[in-house]
Amino acid sequence: MRIKAIVRRIFKQMFRDKRTLALLFVAPLFILTLMHLLFNSEQVDPLLGIEGADDSFINKLEAKNIEVQTYTNVKNAHATVVDDELDGFLKMDDEKQQLTLLNSDPTVSRTLEMNIKQITSKMQIPDQMQKSLNQEDSTVAISYVYGDEDTAFFDRLGPLLIGFFVFFFVFLISGIGLLKERTTGTLERLMASPVKRGEIVAAYLIGFGIFALLQTIIVVFFAVNVLQMILIGSIWNVLLINLLLALVALSLGILLSAFAESEFQMMQFIPIVVIPQIFFSGIIPLEGMADWLQVLAKIMPLYYAGDALQSVMYEGLGLADITGDLYVLLLFACILIILNLFGLKKYRKL
Repeated sequence: MRIKAIVRRIFKQMFRDKRTLALLFVAPLFILTLMHLLFNSEQVDPLLGIEGADDSFINKLEAKNIEVQTYTNVKNAHATVVDDELDGFLKMDDEKQQLTLLNSDPTVSRTLEMNIKQITSKMQIPDQMQKSLNQEDSTVAISYVYGDEDTAFFDRLGPLLIGFFVFFFVFLISGIGLLKERTTGTLERLMASPVKRGEIVAAYLIGFGIFALLQTIIVVFFAVNVLQMILIGSIWNVLLINLLLALVALSLGILLSAFAESEFQMMQFIPIVVIPQIFFSGIIPLEGMADWLQVLAKIMPLYYAGDALQSVMYEGLGLADITGDLYVLLLFACILIILNLFGLKKYRKL
């Protein structure tokens, strides 16, 4: 009977806490559905610019699901690849074939390189090119816009992980920190004093922000100097991006803590708020997703932070090239701070 009474008490507690029931039954379905939609997105075919190839060669490329765009008299292959958003550019002449790969996604670059070499080795080419084919080295001379032949997928993934971990831990620490202020009554005493809501929000942002700043610096310098993650651009730009992202996570954590009654309930926001961020940060190419999923990605702060981090760390772009992403992150932070000001209203008794 005592066991039965305890079981009955557990059932009552669970049914009273609707959020826990949602976490138990709804959240897994949400994450599984999201993963199903993302990982079953249409595969985007590589886009290859080509000059000097005949129709037979182009047909073989298209048979391997490579989109081909023909050019004439291209002076700068690197600039053409970047400006026209190509995955690669192949220039064929009588002496050598020059392949320029964007290498923004090493997996796509390896696919293009393998298919082009395979087609070249099997096709019949003019006699004047036969000499180069008989050489021990490949007939295709390869250059890269970003990275090199040793670039791995993790080099592209690394910047996204840095941003994600900064976002995740700042969100968690700030949310739980303010929650403790509420549960111990500290926040109510502050709200009963003459202190303004804006001053309270600013104080929490500065207080938790200092720790977020230290965490960001440690994570970035550890990733670059110890883990040897690729860094082409300025490390100061990397710090700036992560600091803005930390400000967004800080403001979001403080806001959502108002809807939690315990640390466990704060953790319940992770499957809904945090996990989707990593899916839309750029790990999975957005081009193959459904249109509504691409729109959903645009309301995720980590989407803009990931784009900016990859642009600086992997592509070596400067501050002027990422201002759009930075402005959006700043806009997210401002909106969340304003919502925090309104959210504190319900704690003011006087």
